[in-house]
Amino acid sequence: MSSAKGDYQDLVAQRRFLDELEHGIRMVNREIIHEKIPQITKDYFLKFAIMTSRVRAEYLGAAFELVESGSAVPSEDVVASLKGKRERYEEAVEALEALKRAIERGYVDIVEEGAEG
Repeated sequence: MSSAKGDYQDLVAQRRFLDELEHGIRMVNREIIHEKIPQITKDYFLKFAIMTSRVRAEYLGAAFELVESGSAVPSEDVVASLKGKRERYEEAVEALEALKRAIERGYVDIVEEGAEG
């Protein structure tokens, strides 16, 4: 019986330890991210999303043009250009997702439009 009680106490201690770590990590992330991004508005987030959409459209447009060109085998230069556009798109998506996660985790303050300052 005392073994079960000891196991339970160990689990409680581990949970407390992990909760304290999580809290510490949250505070560190908030402090460090706040140095770069003190607050964000809905308008700014939407501008970020629009930028990501433009990069996506550039990448997809280039791929569409490649298909429409009728070239059976695209040149290395064309493939390299398409790859660059894809990488830009993927980076923009990753950045937008990272910003969203930072907001969800409370690392960035959200302010109402016109209430900045």
